[in-house]
Amino acid sequence: MSVQAVREELCHYAKKTVSNKLVVGPGGNISARYEDKMYLSPSGFALDEIQPEQWVEVDIPTGAITDIGFRPSSEVLMHLYAYRANPELGAIVHTHPPYCIAFTLVEQHLPIMFPDQAALTGKTVYIPYVLPTTDLLANAVVEKVKEASSILLGNHGLVTTGKNLREAYYRTEVVEESAKIFLIAKAIKEPKVLTIEEFEEIASLESEAYRIELLQKMK
Repeated sequence: MSVQAVREELCHYAKKTVSNKLVVGPGGNISARYEDKMYLSPSGFALDEIQPEQWVEVDIPTGAITDIGFRPSSEVLMHLYAYRANPELGAIVHTHPPYCIAFTLVEQHLPIMFPDQAALTGKTVYIPYVLPTTDLLANAVVEKVKEASSILLGNHGLVTTGKNLREAYYRTEVVEESAKIFLIAKAIKEPKVLTIEEFEEIASLESEAYRIELLQKMK
């Protein structure tokens, strides 16, 4: 994959985050790693308005902005620190999904309730509210980024990671759906969640391993 292909892929998933109402206005930020650089959404742009050449190139080892032009997202430290902490990360998607935010207002632990959640996201962790755009938030995310691929931010939103943008993005969709299902069920009675044994059984299925392999390979 070339740098241009990375930029175009970022545009593709940026548009999906907006069309699926995972962000509103100029909210949220996404990035992808290519070699020792990350390509991050520029500050002040609605994600679906960003053109391929407008993604800001940042050197991961030094933090230097190697593009001349747009300022990177105000959450640049969160992305930068996460890539440094976990070299296996290929992409980070930070969104403000409404059900995820609503969930963090009343709960902290998102249980595993259905097969897609078990297979595609697994455990979701939680970080209490931290002032956005600060190194405090960046450090809090770094502490969790090796523990789980989906991180709920109290009163704020969601961070998902993956080996590529496709994997990170679809984890966002699954966690948002999980939060929605939990809140609907909780309004009626205490939800029935999967046991550890049921979760491990799903995770061990060959068919699920194949789906994950495709997510990590395909655009």
